[in-house]
Amino acid sequence: MSTPATRDLSAGETSSTSRHHVVIIGSGFGGLFAAREFKGKNVDVTLIAKTGHHLFQPLLYQVATGILSVGEIAPPTRFILRDLKNVKIVLGDVSDIDVTAKKVKYVSGRLDIETSFDSLILAAGANQSYFGNDHFEQYAPGMKTVDDALELRGRILGAFEQAELTTDEVERRRLLTFVIVGAGPTGVEMAGQVAELARNTFKDLYRSIDPSSARVILLDAAPAVLPPFGPKLGDEARRALEKLGVEVQLGAMVSGVDGRGITVKDEAGKERRIESACKIWSAGVSASPLGAIVARQTGAEVDRSGRVRVEKDLSLPGESNIFIVGDMMALDDLPGVAQVAIQGGRYAARQIIAEVEGSSDPTRRKPFRYFDKGSMATVSRFNAVVKIGRIEIDGFLAWIMWLVVHLAYLVGFKSRFTALVSWGMHVMGNQRSQLTSTSQQVYARSALEHIEEAAATVTTFTPPEHVEDDSK
Repeated sequence: MSTPATRDLSAGETSSTSRHHVVIIGSGFGGLFAAREFKGKNVDVTLIAKTGHHLFQPLLYQVATGILSVGEIAPPTRFILRDLKNVKIVLGDVSDIDVTAKKVKYVSGRLDIETSFDSLILAAGANQSYFGNDHFEQYAPGMKTVDDALELRGRILGAFEQAELTTDEVERRRLLTFVIVGAGPTGVEMAGQVAELARNTFKDLYRSIDPSSARVILLDAAPAVLPPFGPKLGDEARRALEKLGVEVQLGAMVSGVDGRGITVKDEAGKERRIESACKIWSAGVSASPLGAIVARQTGAEVDRSGRVRVEKDLSLPGESNIFIVGDMMALDDLPGVAQVAIQGGRYAARQIIAEVEGSSDPTRRKPFRYFDKGSMATVSRFNAVVKIGRIEIDGFLAWIMWLVVHLAYLVGFKSRFTALVSWGMHVMGNQRSQLTSTSQQVYARSALEHIEEAAATVTTFTPPEHVEDDSK
């Protein structure tokens, strides 16, 4: 078997000059907004990301339920940053960071690549957390990537199609039972959209089943819906979901997940079984493992979610040139939302720029101050909840505010325009133009697992030292 080639990409290969070299890891909100700050500045920037797109993660559930297309929420990063001539974008999966040597190692295809940095911004985000039960993922995908959304769309649509064909009433009920784990914003939004699919969009589309008979169950071990929003808005969201027909089950901890269903344990420790074909997980997150790599080298603390406790200027202890932003950082109990990542990315970039220009001393940085622009979540058409400081809004006005804010943060005019058209079709005519799925989207996860298992069993063939020539 051949081994990957290794290359060393230094700042000098990025540019013909020896300018300050900034490496940004991640193309989410933190990485993207940090990169934008360097436009026209006297630095060279290398942005390393596992995907070639910037993902507007808060709208993934709308891809999963057929309202928006992938392109509307995941434009190519190269298109977004094409006017930034000093920014180089590379596709790669970071495997190691050497804090002392100031080097980042990543894998791109069959290449092992190493690049040096003068300053580093870690903005690699977070993954779905199954609280130590990673095997649940096979049966209950999360909502963190485009692949997740497409797979879930296929599973949701496939459940209705299989229910249309089966003659077994018990199996039909299982197929038409959808379980969403986690009553945070993503879980609430997903539950509302699956319920609307069943009760409105799919009305009169099937001949053997009544889609509105589908059970949509929202589970959470917590005692409330949307805990960060407070009891008033949480109760409003719960009532709105129940009006849609969603069964909200709180104080219910998931203890088992398999292909046939899900096992739930109540507060008294009693277990019960829910037979369900389609399970969706939105119950927790864990920060990128890259945080732990740099924390071990600097003595920084890591919390239970894998987030690194950073200094007040978002830097690592003793390493003023390494910043951690967004879902990877732990500071003042800030939430893992887009605004924290955006403001953190901008702040880190501005500190680097100020020091390169000689107008700032790392020891005298002003601490990062987060400006809370509020939290919001949709429940259904014309219904959302918004919390801005002490101000709490629900219903139609909150939905309009949600619409405006999310439209503003979509990248590019085309994305905004097409999203607005898609939302208009959904709201005015209950049409969803993205209800297409393929078997590859549904089964890609299993196929990749089989490939990895097969690769792990491959052994290298070693020829014998002496082989008789039988050609004579």
